[in-house]
Amino acid sequence: MDTTNFVQIEKEEVAGLHFPKEEVLEDTDLIAIRKADVNRAISLGNLEHYKVKIYFADDSGEKVVHTTIWAVTDVAIVLKQHVLIPTHRIIKLEI
Repeated sequence: MDTTNFVQIEKEEVAGLHFPKEEVLEDTDLIAIRKADVNRAISLGNLEHYKVKIYFADDSGEKVVHTTIWAVTDVAIVLKQHVLIPTHRIIKLEI
């Protein structure tokens, strides 16, 4: 996947974004990979405060943020200060 057109943002900017309800990935294999990557990233974040690049899409386009994932719910990942990114809007993680 070409990630050169993703706009780099700071984690503090994520709280002001709006996320559509639609799933961003169509391929079930990519969705399974995303789930495994999220689980791996949460382990690394909790144990070592390891930062990952999160590629995602909001209602205005594709973005990337480099941060630590602090928690995972059934529907979102949680960043610092309880900022959420809906899992269905994550395109990929770079660990």
